Amino acid sequence: MTDTAAHPEKWSAPLATPLSRSAVDRDYLSRARPDLFAELRANSQTRVLPIWNGRALVEADEVVRLRLFLPKDAPTSDVEFYLGRSLSLHSRESVGTPLVGISIGRDDALALAPEEQWLGLRELGAVLDDRDAGIFVEAVALAAWRESHRFSPRTGVPLTSEQGGWVLRASDDGTEVFPRTDPAIIVAVLDSEDRLLLGSNALWQNNRYSLLAGFVEPGESLEAAVVREMFEESGIRVVDPMYLGSQPWPYPASLMVGFRALADPLQEWSMAPDGMEILDLRWFTREELRGDPSFILPGASSIARVIIDRWLAAP
Repeated sequence: MTDTAAHPEKWSAPLATPLSRSAVDRDYLSRARPDLFAELRANSQTRVLPIWNGRALVEADEVVRLRLFLPKDAPTSDVEFYLGRSLSLHSRESVGTPLVGISIGRDDALALAPEEQWLGLRELGAVLDDRDAGIFVEAVALAAWRESHRFSPRTGVPLTSEQGGWVLRASDDGTEVFPRTDPAIIVAVLDSEDRLLLGSNALWQNNRYSLLAGFVEPGESLEAAVVREMFEESGIRVVDPMYLGSQPWPYPASLMVGFRALADPLQEWSMAPDGMEILDLRWFTREELRGDPSFILPGASSIARVIIDRWLAAP
C-alpha cells in the first residue's frame, strides 16, 4: 500500500547522480565492423582513454578533463573497447569524435605519468563534465569485466574479443560472454520523525556513516530487496519503498538503485546492526549532521551522498 502522505515533494523530483551523466553515442552498430579497431587507429580524429586499475589521467588545466591520447601516442594494448562517439558541445574534441578505451598494465601506466597522477571515479566523478564522466564509467566497467572474464565459463578455453570489445567468444563451442551488471539497492530509511538512518561499516573509520545498501538476490524484485536487506542489516522493518534514481558503480560491476523507505510504525522491530557489515546504526536529525563536522559522509561522486544531500536540503 502506498501512502501518498509519505511521499513529500522533496522526494518526487528526478535524482541527478554524478556518474549517470553522459554525452556519448555508444554507436553500437559500428561494433560489428570486422576491422573496427584498425580503422579507429588509422583515424587521426580518434581519441584513446587509457585505464589502469580503474583509474585515468587528467589534463593539467584549469578545467578538470580526462587526458585523451592520439592513437599514435597511446600505449598498445590487447584489451581495447570502442566507447562510441562524442556528443559534447563543450569538449575540445568535436562532436562525432570516436573514443576508444584501453586497459594497460603498470609499466605502460607509469611511462605515461607517476602513480599519484592516476585518479579514480571517487576523486573525479563529480567534477568531470558529462562526456568525460560517461566515458570514464563506461571504460572502467569494461576494463573490470575483461579482467575478470578471460576464459570460457563452460570449457575453460581463452576468450576472444569481438564486437568492439563488447562480446567475448570461446573458440571451441562459440559460447558468447557479455558484460554483466549486478543490481544493488541503496536506501534512505526514514522514521516517523523524518530522521535518517545511517550506518557505519566494519571497514570504515568509526565516525564515517552512510546509507544502508545490499545486492539484489536471484529471483528478487528491487522492492523486495529493499525490505529484506534493511531488515538483515539493521533489524528494521520498512515499508513503502519508493524509487529515487540510479547510478552505475563499476567496482567491479554494480548498478546502485536508490530508494526511500519508511520504518514501519505498525510492526514490532528493534534496531540491531548485523555485527558483520554494520557495526553501528544511528537515527540522525538534519541539525545533528549539519552541526557536527566530525561525521564523515560519502564522497560527492556517490549516489549515497546525493540522496543524503537531498534529505539535508529539505526544511
